[in-house]
Amino acid sequence: MTRYALNLPNELKRDAERLAKKQGVSLNQFILWSVAEKVGGLLQALDDPNFPGITYRRGAAGGLTPVLRGTGIRVQTIVIAVEDRSPAEIAEDYDLTEAQVREAQGFYEAHQVEIDAYIQAESKMEPGDE
Repeated sequence: MTRYALNLPNELKRDAERLAKKQGVSLNQFILWSVAEKVGGLLQALDDPNFPGITYRRGAAGGLTPVLRGTGIRVQTIVIAVEDRSPAEIAEDYDLTEAQVREAQGFYEAHQVEIDAYIQAESKMEPGDE
């Protein structure tokens, strides 16, 4: 990993700190996610315009994964959670809105083959491979 000094306007830094705290992550992690989402979107242009709250983020292994925009929460995480909980419960558990949960579900319906492949690949991983 490469270090990079970053100068942010004070107001932008305060906003980023507030949003990072709301997400339960460090400012560094929040900025990393933000840059990863933006670069991934520009390089891949994979975002589905029908789902503006979903974007692709490059994971630690280098692969792109659909996530709820502005969070580190993967669509597949929501899909798996919906199997035994209501959208309202999931929204509360993950500090999301029900609309975000419904959008993730809709994205899954439109991209089921892709998401199912992510879920299947992850289920085959050995503990500690993550």
